[in-house]
Amino acid sequence: MSHRNSHERMHSDAAYQAEVKNYENGVRYLQKQNFEKAKESFEKVLEGPAGEITDRARVYLRVCEQRLERQRTTPRSAQEFYVLAVAQLNARELEAAFENLQKANQLEPERGHIRYAMAAVHALQGNTDAALDHLKAAIEIEPRNRIQARRDEDFHSLAEDSRFKRLISAESFASSGTTS
Repeated sequence: MSHRNSHERMHSDAAYQAEVKNYENGVRYLQKQNFEKAKESFEKVLEGPAGEITDRARVYLRVCEQRLERQRTTPRSAQEFYVLAVAQLNARELEAAFENLQKANQLEPERGHIRYAMAAVHALQGNTDAALDHLKAAIEIEPRNRIQARRDEDFHSLAEDSRFKRLISAESFASSGTTS
């Protein structure tokens, strides 16, 4: 039995030492802001024998997960800024939407869908001239934006503006012989 007890204690000590090493590695990665590696190390701590460092590892693990989530939700590409802006536009968070659309436009200038959304934000804010400028650019880049703008409630405030009517009318097509 004494041989078994010493073997268990050695095994237990080895497991504890591994737990401490993983914890220390996790703290080092956390300090370097390598949250993915830190998370992996803290998860290994939780797999080991329950000890005094398990609770601290659990707290640090939550910090890593929060930081990683924040990194995933921070837009980096024009498309990510655009998607975030559209969600904000739909929630009528117009200032935030416009800021993200500007960032998207800086990353990928002259994209029709971005300029269209910028026009919608301006229209909802009552900035008629800016809305019309962006809508005109959006239609020049992508002519089908003209059709979409006709049905888009975001442009309701522009409905009676003659410049808006000209932008969305079929007569703007060179090939169309229709008049209004």
